[in-house]
Amino acid sequence: MYVREVMTSNPIMLHRDASTLEAAQHMRDAGVGDVLVQEDGKLLGIVTDRDIVTRVVAAGKSPERTTLGDCCSDDLHTLEPDMDAGEAVDTMREFAIRRIPVVERGQVVGIVSMGDLAMKRDEHSALAEISAKSPNN
Repeated sequence: MYVREVMTSNPIMLHRDASTLEAAQHMRDAGVGDVLVQEDGKLLGIVTDRDIVTRVVAAGKSPERTTLGDCCSDDLHTLEPDMDAGEAVDTMREFAIRRIPVVERGQVVGIVSMGDLAMKRDEHSALAEISAKSPNN
């Protein structure tokens, strides 16, 4: 199985100057837990719902004024769509990450999450069942 078979295509990409409030609203509307951060079409980082809670809200910062560039994780690991999906699992395990952008010829084409992998690789696992459910709103 290849990364392209498990990835979510067309992830949300926002400019580094977008607010964390805007990112949270996009996540809510799409039922996802992350946005990719870009500048001039180049991938700079990733912000998750947890990042917003811990780096913005819990730190007493304003979600309206804190930009994605101010709170994104920028030590990125990426995958290519034609890599074996097992490499995604190995990367997540090695670096303790839950989501990895998928890049082809310098362009973001998707993102792979632990839930994506669980649903495709073992659809009867507890994580797959949880990941398949609609998000709580």
